[in-house]
Order: sequence, then C-alpha cells, then structure tokens
Amino acid sequence: MSLALPPRNLATQVGSIITRTTTSTTRRRMSKTSFSSITDQNPDEPPANWEKVLEGIRKMRSSEDAPVDTMGCEKAGILLPPKRLLQNDLLTADAIDKADEATIKSLIYPVGFYTRKANNLKKIANICLMNYNGDIPRSLKELLLLPGIGPKMAHLVMNVGWNDVQGICVDTHVHRICNRLGWVSRPGTKQKTSTPEETREALQKWLPKEEWVPINPLLVGFGQTVCTPLRPRCGACTVSELCPSAFKETASPSSKSNKSTSRKKPS
Repeated sequence: MSLALPPRNLATQVGSIITRTTTSTTRRRMSKTSFSSITDQNPDEPPANWEKVLEGIRKMRSSEDAPVDTMGCEKAGILLPPKRLLQNDLLTADAIDKADEATIKSLIYPVGFYTRKANNLKKIANICLMNYNGDIPRSLKELLLLPGIGPKMAHLVMNVGWNDVQGICVDTHVHRICNRLGWVSRPGTKQKTSTPEETREALQKWLPKEEWVPINPLLVGFGQTVCTPLRPRCGACTVSELCPSAFKETASPSSKSNKSTSRKKPS
C-alpha cells in the first residue's frame, strides 16, 4: 500500500503548518474594556447592521489585494514555500519522515518559527505514517493532538482538506476585527473576548453557517490592508460609521488619505 498522502490532504497538512507566518511574539491581548455597541445585545442574536458591514468589507476586499489572497493555506503546494517541498519530492509523509530536519528547515525558511515547524513536520509525518496509513486525521479531535496544530489550523484543515466545516477559523485578525466591530463578547458579560477561541464560540452563536468558511480570508485580508493591528486606516474604511471603534485608535497618515490611494486590483 502506498504511504503517500493524497495531494489534497498533504497540501493542507503542509500549508497548515508553514504558510501562515506566526506573529504571536508581537501580538497584544485585546483590551477587556466594555463597549457600548452591544450593551443591550443578546450574544446569541446577530448584531445590528452586520450584513451591511459584511457587504461593505467584501467590496473593500474586492478592490484591494491582500497577502492572504496568495499565501493562504488553500494555496499550499502551489506557491512558496510548499512549492520548494514539492520540487524536492517532500510532499509525502514517508519522504518527510525520512528527510533530514535541517533540509526541511532550509526549504521552509523564512516563515516564522521555521525551526520549530520543521521539527513539527517530522513528528506529524511519523504520526500520519504510524496511525493513519500516511494520510491525515479526519476528525477535529485527532487533528488537535498533532504537534503544533491548534483550533484555528485544525478547523482550517477540516475545511480545506476534508470539506467538513465544523467551525470558524479564527486567527488574530478575525479576533481583533470582530471585537472592534462589537460582534462578540465574553459569555455573560459585555466585555470583549480575550482569546481567539472565545471569539470563535461567540461568533458561531449567530453567524450563519454559510459564512463560516469565507469569513476567515475576508477578515484576514481586511485586517492586513485596512483594519490593521496598529493605526487602522479608519479614514479609508467605508463602514467606519457602523464601527464602534472607528477613529478611537491613533491613526496613521495613510488612514486620512483618500481611498483612491489604495492599491487597486487590475480591472
């Protein structure tokens, strides 16, 4: 029996570990300050104007490229750095298990924490060979047992690898933006969620399931280009009048410029 991972699943496994550059050392925990926009809102009910806000974000995203559009997990195996693994015949569990860790490390550089991720790739390849005949786990519970795989990536693998949507992929961008918009709150409080997992659970209570997959790349790209971690470009945001956090953080000079200065997609 061949131990090679099916291309769909292997690309997901590789992408889930190395295509998202980790920035945890620079992330700051979201403030737990109360926000008035959800004072009387039932956490299980959709926030006011959420559909209008979502459509506005979609329009902004359609006019400006973001890194996630070319470097997201679903692009693994097509773009660098996974392409380098493909070129070196390292897209099977057996090949990764037998490869020298230093070689893997050099091929995935310069992604964040490439040393740790190379080590995790080796461990995951061995686990997949021993327990799954060279494939990847089909359940969220089993994926979460793999080294280096947290809830965000486990849900992403289920979505992309197995087309089985069990939850929203919430990273630092989705976590930050949902709190800025007043879309989520901590259970039984009017305070902002403090972790991506809290955000995921709160968001899933009201967001229609058909939005669970597209919400991640939509908000990630929005967070990379407009609603940035520091000095968000509120002046360039077309839904700022519906955002309770708009213009409350120090703005960068570019946030005051006309939206036409944004990098446009070719027509």
